[in-house]
Amino acid sequence: MRQTDTPTPAPRGGRATPGVPRALARLFSLALATLLAAAILPAAPAAASVGATVRYETIVSHDGAELGAKVITPTGVEGPHPLLVMPSAWGTNNLLYVGAAYHLAYESGYQVVSYTSRGFWDSGGEVQIAGPEDRADASAVIDWALENTDADPERIGMAGISYGGGISMLTAAEDDRVRAVAAMSGWTDLVPSLYPNETIDMQSVEVLLALGNLTGRPGEVMREVEHGYRRGNVEPALEMAPDRSVATKVDQINANGTAVMMANAWNDGFFPPGQITDFYERLEGPKRLMLTPGDHATAEAFGAAGLPNEIWEAVGDWFDHHLKGEENEVDAEGAVHVKPNNGRGGWTSHPDWASVTGETDRYYLDRPSTDWFRWQSSGAMEEEPSTGWDYDFRTGITTTAVSGTVLLSGALQQFFDVPTGVLLPTVNRYRAAVWTSPSYPDGARVAGTPEVTLTLEPTDDEQSVFVYLYDINRHGTGSLISHTPYTLRGGADGPVTVTAELQPVVWDVPAGHRLAVVVDSADPRYWSESSFFHRVEVTSPESAPSQITIPLA
Repeated sequence: MRQTDTPTPAPRGGRATPGVPRALARLFSLALATLLAAAILPAAPAAASVGATVRYETIVSHDGAELGAKVITPTGVEGPHPLLVMPSAWGTNNLLYVGAAYHLAYESGYQVVSYTSRGFWDSGGEVQIAGPEDRADASAVIDWALENTDADPERIGMAGISYGGGISMLTAAEDDRVRAVAAMSGWTDLVPSLYPNETIDMQSVEVLLALGNLTGRPGEVMREVEHGYRRGNVEPALEMAPDRSVATKVDQINANGTAVMMANAWNDGFFPPGQITDFYERLEGPKRLMLTPGDHATAEAFGAAGLPNEIWEAVGDWFDHHLKGEENEVDAEGAVHVKPNNGRGGWTSHPDWASVTGETDRYYLDRPSTDWFRWQSSGAMEEEPSTGWDYDFRTGITTTAVSGTVLLSGALQQFFDVPTGVLLPTVNRYRAAVWTSPSYPDGARVAGTPEVTLTLEPTDDEQSVFVYLYDINRHGTGSLISHTPYTLRGGADGPVTVTAELQPVVWDVPAGHRLAVVVDSADPRYWSESSFFHRVEVTSPESAPSQITIPLA
């Protein structure tokens, strides 16, 4: 039978911390872990001693902060065991990975320590947004495991979802004992994640702040970031971001030779895939990238609970290969794996990210039309440059073209194949510019990173625009393929040519459909700097014709 040890909690000292009562959180954590183990995890065979134990531990970190942890230990398997350390995601606790961790211990012989990240639930300290204290916590957990379990110091890995993935990557850059890491729905660069093209991702920031305040004890950095954000000042966030972005530490990852696996969803509302693919290309050691339909953490959440899941199966293979030396599919497959964001297409494998794109279509943008109904023929996307025109529209009010709702829209796409839609004829041409392409009679697969070049002439010191790429059927109903925000700051004097990448995607365009580009000035997901009383002018000078590049498989 499976055994569950419940050690007596160590006495606590020092001042009390506000938030969720730690003793109650610990009791709840232990009870729920037991229920989960009984409900979803297979019992060990009665005639065999192979199994795993799950126990609660309090791990004292580098500065005395006490971290609540679930320690999952394989039994009946000769050690030492490869060690996996899993920091919890933002707003969650050490229960997050109990199902997956049990499988890794029971089926593969890993010693797993899943702990609640600093400042949340049953862990002490304050939320530091993956700061130096959080990385030191992870190293302290490794130290504890090497001293108190039969963990192998030569075979150490880290894994996590979201916040846990970010902490895992940052720790791997600073602690060369970590030989392999798997980051799911994590970030590599906080600036393009939450402040893309100098535009505040308002929905994401609000959700993260609300969850952090509800389930954690904000530290000084988080309080300063929120204080500045509430007053329209992003400088505190920009100042803290580089140290908390593994993109600034890629040389350390490469020097350590860490094997890095990253998984992300096309519609991740918090940490979109563009910053992931950019970082992936800079890695020089063993690496793997998986991109799939879904929103933030929706692709791997059920797997964390121990249910069958393609992402977690790949994580197991990754650690088996790099920590246990097993020959498996990691050897035979390409390093980049993508699944289309729509339809029922399966995984395709590629040697690198650039190979996902086979060719490109380049469309030059002619002057848009104000005609709402002749959308198939007016405002065309042409094969030859069209220059010398200008078109302006009023700003400050959203159109029917929107990017969706964080967490919800990507989940609807993933589970029900319900995209973020638009009825193209209803997009207000006096508040947007709209272009449509010729139809694709045989269909097409958009695969890679679309890129748009526009010349804009603002009428205010700061103005925001939002660029959308749609898949449009013959009735004018569209599905959002990709998008990007862009904010002009600093009071540009005269026209500004902007080249912006939309988010990477793989999308199957059905036969007979068209592509459409929409540019407007407001989107419910973002903070727009465009006011109601101004206009923005789109032009196409000979030196920089307005255009969009569509990557195709």
